[in-house]
Amino acid sequence: MNKKMLFGCFVLIFTLLGCQKAEEAGIVTTYELVGEATVVEGNYGDLVEEKNILPLVSLIDAVEASGSFTGKVSGKIKEVCTSKGCWFSMELPNGSSMRVTFKEYGFFLPTNSQGFPITIEGVATLTETDVETLRHYAEDQGKTKEEVAAIQTPKREISFEAVGALIKSRS
Repeated sequence: MNKKMLFGCFVLIFTLLGCQKAEEAGIVTTYELVGEATVVEGNYGDLVEEKNILPLVSLIDAVEASGSFTGKVSGKIKEVCTSKGCWFSMELPNGSSMRVTFKEYGFFLPTNSQGFPITIEGVATLTETDVETLRHYAEDQGKTKEEVAAIQTPKREISFEAVGALIKSRS
């Protein structure tokens, strides 16, 4: 019985020390956030490290050449779903926007994260978004009924399904 209690104490101590070191390193993992956050910076979803990041220009080339790309890219959050942070858009160097969603809705970003720099990891694909989905996105952005009704054609674009996101502080 004493051996079991001693083992349990060791497990608890190592768990607490591991959590403390992650917090000291500035790593915060958030899975449950929906809405605004007092502190936007941090890691959401799977842990994303800032290495092996593909430039956005190269992302466009890779997706146009093969139809998809798996890896990490960095950019700035342009727009965020105002309902619960279930998607965001990132401006690409060619002037278009890339919509980023989260694998299996496993996490969300703060709805007040617009304008923050971000590194995301996942899969980018060349897709065609239908009119109904584009209208849904427009409603999520808080567009007027007239703006939503004006969407009449599908849009061919690069979309990204992220497994993790690292929001950095604004410079």
